[in-house]
Amino acid sequence: MFHHVKELQFNARVSGPDPRFAKLLLEQFGGPNGELKAAMQYFVQAFSCRHAYPDKYDLLMDIATEEFSHLEIVGATITMLLQGINGELKNAAESSPLMKLTKAKGDKEEMIHEAFSHPTFLIESGGGPTMTDSNGVPWNGFFVNANGDLSVDLRSNIAAESRAKIVYEYLMKFTGDPLVRESLRFLMTREIAHFQQFSAALQTVQPNFPPGVLQGDPRFTNAYFNMSNGASARGPWNEGEVPLPDRGEWTYVENPVEHVIETEGLLDQEETGPISEKETVAKNKELSQMRSKEVKSAMPIGEQQWSEYPQDRLEAPMKKVS
Repeated sequence: MFHHVKELQFNARVSGPDPRFAKLLLEQFGGPNGELKAAMQYFVQAFSCRHAYPDKYDLLMDIATEEFSHLEIVGATITMLLQGINGELKNAAESSPLMKLTKAKGDKEEMIHEAFSHPTFLIESGGGPTMTDSNGVPWNGFFVNANGDLSVDLRSNIAAESRAKIVYEYLMKFTGDPLVRESLRFLMTREIAHFQQFSAALQTVQPNFPPGVLQGDPRFTNAYFNMSNGASARGPWNEGEVPLPDRGEWTYVENPVEHVIETEGLLDQEETGPISEKETVAKNKELSQMRSKEVKSAMPIGEQQWSEYPQDRLEAPMKKVS
């Protein structure tokens, strides 16, 4: 049950109208790294966690809900930055220029150019945010990453928070309004907080590497192919121990062309991973059974209901309450 609290999570303010920056800020309203994308991604991911991982369900729903509150902050800021636009557009009988609201140095032609580069922004929105990015590209459900595996989804979320953080960081360079910058700094900082929360949650999923269940072919797990000529870089990504616990050492293939020919298209490649093929098969079976049991043992049999009333525990009801 969602309950809208009318006070914003952060006291969003602006010093004055700025339609140009409002357009840029749309990136965090309807863009691929924006607040709606994050809210919907975590919201969708949560469903598959409800029974087997109720603590992660709680985490994902909490952060998804906070992202919706951030969407409201962004939308409110965009609307305040467009202050006066709606009233001027409603004044259809008068030819009142909008240029006084744009902080522009140019003429009406510049305003027309802005409208043509993103026509829905002023012509269709009427002074509020549109469900698009800053170029007018509509929001799309394909932005949402939800794979139904916690070790994959949490990594997707860590990456999503990273991208959203850097977008806010860039946006702060395009406004001199100290009040807007304060809101952007809050939103950017919450991306850092969520990054930490998802990282901590990932560590509670053990084992969590590699993502998913299957361990991979030990012939190729730790192989690094030098796929360029000339000077080559060496570092912890291709020499010495793999920077993960108990993952063995890197095997560096200096000349991949010769190596592929010598190994009959890698069919004769020696094992490079930390465990043998026999151990890999056993590990795949063991982890598959463990993950399957985690999910199946938490699923109710027969009739189901999603919540108890009141829902005073994390776990979902195991049977329908009469």
